[in-house]
Amino acid sequence: MTTTSAKSGGSRTRAAGEGGSRRRGRGSPALASERREHLVKLAAELFAEKGFQATTVRNIADEAGILSGSLYHHFDSKESIVDEILAGFYTEIMASYKAVIDERRDSRDTIAGLVRVAFGTLEPHRAAITVIQNDWNYLKGMDRFTYLIKSEDEVEKMWVDTLQTGQEEGLFRPDLDPKLTYRMIRDTVWVAVRWFRPGGKLNAQGLAEHYLKVMFDGINLH
Repeated sequence: MTTTSAKSGGSRTRAAGEGGSRRRGRGSPALASERREHLVKLAAELFAEKGFQATTVRNIADEAGILSGSLYHHFDSKESIVDEILAGFYTEIMASYKAVIDERRDSRDTIAGLVRVAFGTLEPHRAAITVIQNDWNYLKGMDRFTYLIKSEDEVEKMWVDTLQTGQEEGLFRPDLDPKLTYRMIRDTVWVAVRWFRPGGKLNAQGLAEHYLKVMFDGINLH
């Protein structure tokens, strides 16, 4: 994803507004939804680059080429924007994880599938992952974000149950702690958001395959 400049972002917003007005009428729900989606994308890029706490409502408005007060027609706070970003991320990744598990392959293949899903989020959900990495402790203290803990617990259970099943099947080492193993995998995957950039030597799926080689086969010659 690339950051839209304030000037170009504002031009596109105005162009969409003018065209949309002729097609749907000013202030229509469809046009409002387009503007809201546009603002969320701009804010997501700022959160990923500057950090959630360092990003102000004015920063978002400037990037969109609008006045700060205009932003409040769509969101009551920047917390509402990041709420939408995080909720969308967890909804999507949990559904993708469940789809992998529902294929009912052996545990090694299932873990590999979960790893591929996780790496696949690095590009489309860069902002959400960055916010989780940097601002988790800040956000989870707010009542509106208590669902983050519940969602993370549900995700952890999917991974831990799969790892435990793999141990029972004799596919994974019995001396490994499943919960600790999951957290190490999660953190090593998601920390890649700090340095992974699309268009590099490896795309997200290539990165996932390399990671799986290291995770399953190690770096020593056998």
